[in-house]
Amino acid sequence: ILSLLFSLPPSTAKVGKTSLIMSLVSEEFPNVVPYRAEEITIPADVTPERIPTHIVDYSEAEQTDEQLFQEISKANVICIVYSVNNKKVPLILVGNKSDLVEHSSMETILPIMNRHSEIETCVECSAKNLKNISELFYYAQKAVLHPTGPLYCPDKKDMKPLCVKALTRIFKVSDLDNDGILNDNELNFFQRTCFNTPLESQALEDVKNVVRKNLSDGVCDNGLTLQGFLFLHTLFIQRGRHETTWTVLRRFGYDDDLELNQDYLFPPLKVPPDCTTELNHNAYLFLQSVFDKHDKDRDCALSPEEMRDLFDVFPYMPWGPDVNNTVCTNDQGWITYQGYLSQWTLTTYLDVQRCLEYLGYLGYSIIAEQESQAAGITVTRDKKIDLQKKQTQRSVFRCNVFGDIGSGKSGFLQAFLGRNLMCQKTIREEHRSYYAISTTYVYGQEKYLLLHEVFPDFDYLSDADLACDIVCLVYDVSNPYSFEYCTKVFKQYFMDSKIPCMMIAAKSDLPEIKQIYGCSPLEFCRRHKMPPPQSFTCNTAAAPSRDIYTKLTTMAMHPHVSQADLKSSTFWLKASVGATVFAVLGFAMYRVLLKPR
Repeated sequence: ILSLLFSLPPSTAKVGKTSLIMSLVSEEFPNVVPYRAEEITIPADVTPERIPTHIVDYSEAEQTDEQLFQEISKANVICIVYSVNNKKVPLILVGNKSDLVEHSSMETILPIMNRHSEIETCVECSAKNLKNISELFYYAQKAVLHPTGPLYCPDKKDMKPLCVKALTRIFKVSDLDNDGILNDNELNFFQRTCFNTPLESQALEDVKNVVRKNLSDGVCDNGLTLQGFLFLHTLFIQRGRHETTWTVLRRFGYDDDLELNQDYLFPPLKVPPDCTTELNHNAYLFLQSVFDKHDKDRDCALSPEEMRDLFDVFPYMPWGPDVNNTVCTNDQGWITYQGYLSQWTLTTYLDVQRCLEYLGYLGYSIIAEQESQAAGITVTRDKKIDLQKKQTQRSVFRCNVFGDIGSGKSGFLQAFLGRNLMCQKTIREEHRSYYAISTTYVYGQEKYLLLHEVFPDFDYLSDADLACDIVCLVYDVSNPYSFEYCTKVFKQYFMDSKIPCMMIAAKSDLPEIKQIYGCSPLEFCRRHKMPPPQSFTCNTAAAPSRDIYTKLTTMAMHPHVSQADLKSSTFWLKASVGATVFAVLGFAMYRVLLKPR
């Protein structure tokens, strides 16, 4: 009788050994599996070798180690079962008692190691002669900290696809001028970033000479190409220097599975209630450098190809076609430099965690030499403190736009981006955006105004629909029933709040019809101490006027300003003149800075 024991590695459960025994007996997969199968004997007449076989199952949950040792001593064969889908523990083959023989077993063992990728290395040692004892534990530590398995495929003698993908992203992040090669300055920055020490000039040349000798396209214009970069890491792994590649991968945020670590992508950032999030100066400088790096034709806009190249270091395309209708674009519909920074500003304000993730993909903490992406974020102070002090340090202001269906809300948003009615008609419905963001100038200060079109469902307005710095109530002057919706929203949600409100008389190019309501829009605004309704139209030959957006930003910045001041022509004159002057100067300065780029 052949005794067969089914066991499993220590501290391992649910690998399927009991299912194997039950499937053998019943010839079908069991739906319900006990901790341990009953002992069974397979008759001799049903086995190929005509030998009866006694099968014993072992369960860690029901049996002790002593019982396991007893079964092992009685067994003729031991089957150690593991689950192939979670067998990630690296193995080291150790040949002990090498002092008892004069020959080496390595010739026999090496082919076995090469056939099984989970075997990290093999070593012969002797406890008696202290041969390779410290080396054994060094290899054990190395196998855990710097495993070969995720990086390299011994059969193909090449790096695995995930490793190639990760190193390709690292190369592109490190290629600061986006010319497809790592020059000496970029290589030195990379070396210092990963290993805290620069390379000597001769060492750099030696590295490039090794690549030149083995790869025809590994070096170009005295810089390292992507192929050369990948070849170097393949060489490191093949020569047993896995720790070099792992040091690089971990420095750029990768975990043991070659996925970007969640702690790297989402560093801690505390945002108290009534506070907002904005990019700081260093983050804007970094994002400007990323834009410059990919704006190859220097036209201050990103073509679709340039946009794809920029986001090539992301696992997915983060910006959809709606972004082109959220920010400023050029005549070809490409996102401009201003639009690019505006979209980043919007993401930071609305979803700072997503912004941290995006900055992580771009390598912000590495290139900007910061502890994490959180260093690029400013958390503003509580809005209540701004109101008490009657001043704010914020740069981004949110305006929620309310209005009935067809009142002109979408047109109002798109006009802020410089699009008249004719341009707006070309926007496809599926690419429509409910946000619009751009810069305005108030008293010479550049600020971002974020417009959000609120869906006109009066009974289901969420806290997010109501949280803003200023409210915009839009009605259609040509529709006699349009104004009533604005009055309901105001009375229900904003009449007793400290949020400033402004009434917009949209479609002012059309004949004005008397609104069917108890009083006129002008009288309603007077009663509730609001500025008079502001006439607005986007049905213009050129880009619509931006004056109204300057007024909105000014009111958002100064909610404490009295209504008398808001009605004052001097007040608006100062704001609008400052806006015009600084818009012209700002663009001129940017063009000057652009020339040396």
